[in-house]
Amino acid sequence: MASTLSRSALRLSKPEVAVFSSGVASMGLEILAGRMIAPQFGSSIYTWGSIIGVFLAALSLGYHHGGRHADSQASNDRMVKLFLATALYVAGVIFFGDVMLQAAVAFPLPSRFASLPAITLLFGPPTYLLGFISPYAAELSAKEGTGEASGHVYAVGTVGSIVGAFATTYFLIPSLSVEQIGLVFGLLSVATAVYVAAPKLGRQRAGRSLVVALLLVVAAASGGVGLSATGDTVYQTQTPYQELEVVDSGDTRTLYLDGQPHSAMNVADPTAHVFDYTPYFHLPLLMTDDVDRVLFIGGGGFTGPKRFAEEYDVEVDVAEIDPEVVDVAKRYFEVEESENLTIHTTGGRQFLRETDETYDLIVLDAYKKDKVPFQLTTVEFMELASDRLTEDGILFANVISAPSGPASQFYRAQYKTMSQVFPQVYSFPTQQGIVVQNIEVVATKNGTRISESELRARNERRDIGIDLTEEIASYRNEERTDDVPVLRDDRAPVDSLLDPMVGQRYVVGETENSGTAESETNANETATAEAASNESRVAAATRATAR
Repeated sequence: MASTLSRSALRLSKPEVAVFSSGVASMGLEILAGRMIAPQFGSSIYTWGSIIGVFLAALSLGYHHGGRHADSQASNDRMVKLFLATALYVAGVIFFGDVMLQAAVAFPLPSRFASLPAITLLFGPPTYLLGFISPYAAELSAKEGTGEASGHVYAVGTVGSIVGAFATTYFLIPSLSVEQIGLVFGLLSVATAVYVAAPKLGRQRAGRSLVVALLLVVAAASGGVGLSATGDTVYQTQTPYQELEVVDSGDTRTLYLDGQPHSAMNVADPTAHVFDYTPYFHLPLLMTDDVDRVLFIGGGGFTGPKRFAEEYDVEVDVAEIDPEVVDVAKRYFEVEESENLTIHTTGGRQFLRETDETYDLIVLDAYKKDKVPFQLTTVEFMELASDRLTEDGILFANVISAPSGPASQFYRAQYKTMSQVFPQVYSFPTQQGIVVQNIEVVATKNGTRISESELRARNERRDIGIDLTEEIASYRNEERTDDVPVLRDDRAPVDSLLDPMVGQRYVVGETENSGTAESETNANETATAEAASNESRVAAATRATAR
């Protein structure tokens, strides 16, 4: 008798299954939204805040309308229709997602709110539909009393949300593409509809369910509608940290992370500099007398680490947090670990905290155009880096910002923060004017100021395998920092400092031997240009930082 009661208690009713599935799907779609929105709008706190807000608003509206009509409309048949409608909309998101994103970009909103229309258009309707399920299920529940029924239903739905969050984060995103993950949640909705309708499924409901399931499969298999840039996609995957793609265009192979190019390699000359800011990595060789051990925080395509390890015969460590990036670098960017090159799949700050090694040079190359890990920007991080540097050690930071004007806030805050720890700080903008660009900030533990003329003299005397005359010409050693904060672990408003860059022109030049000319783009048109233009991936490399 006890065994029978136990099995009965564990068996979920159809309304409870519906609530559980709606929780799984809604939370899974919320996490998936971050992956779909990030390539166009970045993954800043504003983007994630917008995602959470839109999903909560859509669910609340669904709860409200569902609760108002639950006493007269709640039925298994109505829940079947809601799940099929949700699955159909998800199929549309998979198939027309790029077109919908492109349309949403046109809304003239301040940068921090720019992602709201896209999130609302893509994920508001299906989340709203799923919001009806809980009040309908509470009405259909066998529990006695309104309080008991609603409490039980929302508990089951919350458990479903927990399952959806963990399953999407730890299993689906590392294993499947965005389209495939959308397919999973679409098919889950169809399967729930079929289960709730059984055993009175009927030919009509069965036919509708089959049609919706087929549309989901076709949408996922097609990869969606939308114009894409030219180039041959060599490899594409979702990692726990980002969407990753390797694209070949002519002799240039480019690594894209979250839709933005982060490294490029000339296939015919793997150690050549493709982007014209990467030669600046060699400046520290003119600012100290001896470099024997180097740490790169951030790997990407490993342009810098490869060249240092091969040309200078120095020991190079690389801390790259994403193991898939490391694997791709080895498979597609001719990266090989050796006595001189060691790769560690861990975060940069964690690596510095745990290592006992000291370095002559630390290169901080882990920033994205629209996403900066704040833990690598603060005074506390700079102090940790300084502790891991030798007596004459150098910290080199590849910062993306403008050298002056409103869009320079992040650069000047980083400059000010580094100056709190290091006695001398220099900067080298990589482009003319005040456009958003790569600015190389160099901090030295040696308190003696090195003048621009001294750097020129050292460039002429020292044979470091590369002429840095043009790079030295951008020398700066003073910045106004009274209006920007010092970044600290307990307060590092990086997202708000980056915000003024949206809408500003962002320029990345290319070296003469890369085979392409310097190009530029407007940062607030990146999403539209990348979706609608048919230009090459190499030219698109002007839209984001590259390693």
